[in-house]
Parts: sequence; structure tokens; C-alpha cells
Amino acid sequence: MTVLLADAATARQRLRSRLHSVFSRFPIGRSRSAQIGLILSLLVVFIAIASPVLTPYDPLAIDPGSRLQPPTVEHWFGTDQQGRDVFSRTIAGSRISIVSAMIIVALAVTIGVTIGIVAGYAGGWVDETLMRIADVFLAFPPLLLAMGVAAALGPSLSNAILATSLVWWPWYARVARAEALHIKHEGFVDAARTVGASNARILRTHILPVARTPIIVQISLSLGAAIVTLASLSFIGLGAQAPTPEWGTMIAEGRAYLLNQWWIVTAPGVAIFVTIMAFNILGDGVQEVLSPPEK
Repeated sequence: MTVLLADAATARQRLRSRLHSVFSRFPIGRSRSAQIGLILSLLVVFIAIASPVLTPYDPLAIDPGSRLQPPTVEHWFGTDQQGRDVFSRTIAGSRISIVSAMIIVALAVTIGVTIGIVAGYAGGWVDETLMRIADVFLAFPPLLLAMGVAAALGPSLSNAILATSLVWWPWYARVARAEALHIKHEGFVDAARTVGASNARILRTHILPVARTPIIVQISLSLGAAIVTLASLSFIGLGAQAPTPEWGTMIAEGRAYLLNQWWIVTAPGVAIFVTIMAFNILGDGVQEVLSPPEK
């Protein structure tokens, strides 16, 4: 019996050592902040994906007889002014907020990186024209400009996503342009031109892959900001509309009950804080991993 227990302990130790060895081969495995951020971010994303299973009640179901109940065993986060379960609405809101943030970043990256690498590689009047357009967007505070665009398009979640994407693309354009300006004079790019590679092929196969490191860092740092911006637009009525269980909308609906029914706004507020913290820690860790070592 003792021999079997010893063999089992040895096998577990070997498994742990092997997993540690495999994990340490990846760059993120060498940064503690990146590991913590990755774990928290995966947990948040898992909750968003599994939200239909994790919600004990219908987040849109109204129950006037249960309105404004404090947290109990039956309703963990209490109920709101219409008797809806706050816990279910907070969990359901995670999918809306996180998916919307990912769409915002994806659109901003697509627009910004395309414009940035084209401007940096082409140079001349093309670079001047595209960057002056970017400067116009950068001249305004991002949230203020997003509010203006969302108000012009009309209050809705899809318009808020589009407005935020249109506001953020210049940041990615600047990053991509800087990398393109640096890389386009490298020897391997000149060699590609010599053998007859088209400009589109050079941008796609030579410049974009090299420029992806700062872009990845910017993406990881932008997810949390996208959630805040979207929640802010929803809070002032320019984003998701009631009764959609979006975090900013939930805070806006519950602010009139803040003093006595604090749980209505506390749950989505804490959810925003935890989600942003997770993505920001991940972003700092990714930046630490991908940044070149100091000499």
C-alpha cells in the first residue's frame, strides 16, 4: 500500500513538472501578472459564454410582487424596481458587454491597422491625407466624440458599438503606421520588391506580421476601456436601451434607488470593475512579456 501511494505521489509530481515545463515555454508563462490576468480574463469570458446556463431566472421577467427585495438566498443580488433578479441580469449583461467590447476592438483594429500600414508604407500625400484625418478624430476626447456620433446615429446598442469603433481606429492607425515606417526600409522588404512581390503582398506577409506585437498589446489594453465607454453611453441613454440587461443601462435604471436599494447598482458596478481589472492586468502582463528587454 505504501509503495502504491509513493508511486502515485511520484506520478503527480512528474505531471506537475511536465505541465510547468510546457507552460513555461510560452512567453505568458514567464510573467506572473500575465498569468493572473489570463486566468481572470478567461473566467470572465467563461461567465459571459455560459451566462444562459448560469442565470437562475429570466433576466427580463417582471415580478411586481418581488420588487426591491434585498439580497436573499432566493435572489443572491436582490431584485430591482420591477422585481427582476439582479444576479441574473448582471450575469446576462456580461455577455452583452464583453461581446460588444470585442466587436468594438475588432472593428477599430481592422480600420485602424489597414489605414496605418497603408499610410506608413505608401508615404507622401497618401500618408499626409490619412494621418490628417486621424488627427481630426484625435483632436476630440474619445468619450465626447463617441457621444456625438452615437447621438447622430440614434440611441441603440449597435450604434454605440459603431460610434466607439469609429472613435478608436486612429490609435491603432498610429501604432501600425509607426511600425510600417520602420519596417518598409528593412532588407527583407527590399528583397521582396526585387523579386516582384506586389505592394498588397508585402503589406500582408512582411509588414503586418512584424507590426502585430504592439498591436496585440494595444488590443489587450483596449478591451477594458471599450467596456467603460459602452457602459457610459448606455448610462446616458445613447447605448443599450431598457429592458436590455446591459451594465450601464442597469446602473442608470437603479440610480434613483441608490440610497435605500444599493444592491441594484452595486452588482453591475462591481461587474464592470472586476472585468476591467481582469483585462487591464492581462494587458499589462502582455505588454511586459512582449516588450523588448531593457539593456
